[in-house]
Amino acid sequence: MLSTCLMVLLAAISLSTFVFTADPKGSLAVSSIQVFPGNARRYANKNQDFAFVNFNLTADLTPLFNWNTKQLFLYVSAEYENKRGVKNEVVIWDRIVRRKEDAQLSVAGRNKYVFRELSASFKDAAPAHYSLKYNIMPYVGVLTYGEAARTAEPVPFPERQELS
Repeated sequence: MLSTCLMVLLAAISLSTFVFTADPKGSLAVSSIQVFPGNARRYANKNQDFAFVNFNLTADLTPLFNWNTKQLFLYVSAEYENKRGVKNEVVIWDRIVRRKEDAQLSVAGRNKYVFRELSASFKDAAPAHYSLKYNIMPYVGVLTYGEAARTAEPVPFPERQELS
């Protein structure tokens, strides 16, 4: 009997979070992109392009917090199509927000993770859209996903800069 009551309570908690709808707002702007040649650790003999993206991000994600929100997983991703027509989505930055007080973001940052093109070059790659996406991780219930900010226009990749 106790386990049945507990399961009903947890189901009610899980279902009640669907009542809360939030539409967080933010802005994301790419301030600069630089592309350099280099060798990846895994493929030491293969020359590839590496992109370094500087971005400015502001967002108010406090509406995503309610009594069932454990934490938010935030990430900035680049979506582009390479010269072979393959669509790519690459995570370049992420952060975990555990408290509502920390959900006001103002970040002037750079990609945290390596951003490289597997086909060796960003040359002839379509311009990329950058977006801030989130996952809401509840105490009880299902994960929910969404997008809080996106670049207004796609950002082209510049020509490769040679290292001197």
